[in-house]
Amino acid sequence: MHITNRNRLALVLLAFIFLCAPADIVQAFQAYTHTDLTDNVDQLFKQWDRNDSPGAALGIFKDGRIIYARGYGMANLEYNIPLTPQSVFRIASISKQFTAMCIAILAEQGKISIDDNIRKYFPEMPEYETPVTIRHLLHHISGIRDYETLQRLAGREDNDYFYTQEDVVELLSHQKGLLFKPGDKYLYSNTGFVLLSVIISRVSGMTFSEFAKKHIFDPLLMKNTHIHDDVKSLVKNRATGYSPAKGGGFKINIYHREILGDDGVFTTIEDFLKWDQNFSNNKLGKGTRDLIDMALTCGKLNNGHKLDYAFGLVVEPYRGLRTISHSGGWVGFRAHYLQFPDQKFSVVILSNLSTMNPSKIAYQIADLYLPDQFTEPAPPKKKPQPKLPQQKKEKPIALSTAQLQEYAGDYYSDEIDVTYRLHLENSNLALKVGYLKIKLISYPHDTFGWIIRRSNIKVVFSRDQGRKIDGFVMDVGQMQNIKFEKIR
Repeated sequence: MHITNRNRLALVLLAFIFLCAPADIVQAFQAYTHTDLTDNVDQLFKQWDRNDSPGAALGIFKDGRIIYARGYGMANLEYNIPLTPQSVFRIASISKQFTAMCIAILAEQGKISIDDNIRKYFPEMPEYETPVTIRHLLHHISGIRDYETLQRLAGREDNDYFYTQEDVVELLSHQKGLLFKPGDKYLYSNTGFVLLSVIISRVSGMTFSEFAKKHIFDPLLMKNTHIHDDVKSLVKNRATGYSPAKGGGFKINIYHREILGDDGVFTTIEDFLKWDQNFSNNKLGKGTRDLIDMALTCGKLNNGHKLDYAFGLVVEPYRGLRTISHSGGWVGFRAHYLQFPDQKFSVVILSNLSTMNPSKIAYQIADLYLPDQFTEPAPPKKKPQPKLPQQKKEKPIALSTAQLQEYAGDYYSDEIDVTYRLHLENSNLALKVGYLKIKLISYPHDTFGWIIRRSNIKVVFSRDQGRKIDGFVMDVGQMQNIKFEKIR
C-alpha cells in the first residue's frame, strides 16, 4: 500500500496522541471506533439521534475499559449542544447505590451498625412497636410511609415546593403508623434512602455531599461527579432534562427540591466506568473485598424469603448470567446501569428524555454483545400477567345538597400538618388545599373518594355519639389510617 506524505504525517500525529495523551483521553478516542456491532447499537438510538431531540449518552464497558461510547441527540435544545460521554446527567435512583455505599463505609469504620434502630439517629421519630433498622431502610422493607405521597396529600406539588431532607424527617416524625411491620414486605421506598442520607450526615459530621466526595468520588477520581445539594449551583456540561410538550416538541423539566439519598447524584459515562470497575477492584474504605461483599448482600424478609435487592443494587440473573443493576427516572431524566460481573461487561445509559426506556435498551445491547455467553433463551417480550380475582367495587351514590352539607367543614391532620376545607361546589363535595382541587365522589357508608396521580384515595368519615361528623380516616393504597379531626 502506498503511503503518501499526508498519510504519513497523520500516522505520526496519531502515534503522538496515543503516546503523550492522558489515558482517559486515549480511552475516549478508542471508544468511537465503529464496527458492525456498534452500528446495530446505533440503530437502537436512531429515533433520538437528531439535532432537534433530547436523547442519551451510552457507555459499553469490557475488561475495565470503554469499548464504545456515544452521545445521541442534544444536551441542550436552546443552545444546540449535543450529548457526549462527557455530558453530566442526573441519574435519579441510580444514586441509591452511592448512598448505600456511604452507609457501608460508615459500618466498616465502626461508626454505625446496619442493625441499629434508626431512633438512635432520629430521636424525634416515633417509637414503633417493631423497631425500624438501617437494614430495613437499605432493603426497602421498613414500612415507613412515602414522603412524596404525604407531601402531595398536603397539597404541595413536587416541583413547585422547596423542601430538604430535614423537612422530610420533620414530616415523618409526625407519622403515627407504618405501612406494615418492618421486615414483613418489600416495598420500594424513596423515603428510606432519604433517611439514610441524613444518618450519613449526622454520624459523620459532614454534609452528605462532602462525605460522598471524600470517601467515594475523590478516591475513584470521579472528577465530574457530585451530589447536587444546591439547586442553584452551576454544573459544567450539564444536560437539561426534557419531556414531550403538548402539540409537539419538548419542554424543560424543572426541579426545585434539595432532597438527597434517593436521588441527587450527577455524573458522566466516563466517570461511571470508574465506579463500575470498583466492584472488581475496590479502592474505597479499607480497600478490601469485604466492602463490596457487604454492598452486594441482598435482604431477607421476616419469613426467610431472600430478596434480590442489596445496597441500592438489584442482584438477579438474566438469561442464566449474574447481573448487578439499577434503573432511575426523575424530572426528565431516565437511566439504567447493567453489569455482568463474570463477563466483565457493563452497559450504562444516561438519558435526558422522560419517555425513553433505557432499561429495555440496555438489555438489548447485552443481547448483542453476549450471545454466546447466555445459558437461557431471551425472556418473552411481554410477561404473562396473572389473572387476579375481581374485587367487588362499591358503586357511587347521589346525595342531596343537605346530605352533603353534613360533611362540610375544616379537618386537620397533625401527621401531615394540613387542614382540608370541604365545601359544596355545584352540588358536589369539594376540597382545595395547595395545588389540590378535588371533587369528591360519594359512596355508601359515609365514604368518599378521588384519584390523584393514579392513586385511589378513600375517605371514611366517623361520627360521635350524637351521630355528628367528627373526622375521617384516609387511605391511599398501602398508606392507611391517616387521621383527620374536624376542627370547625
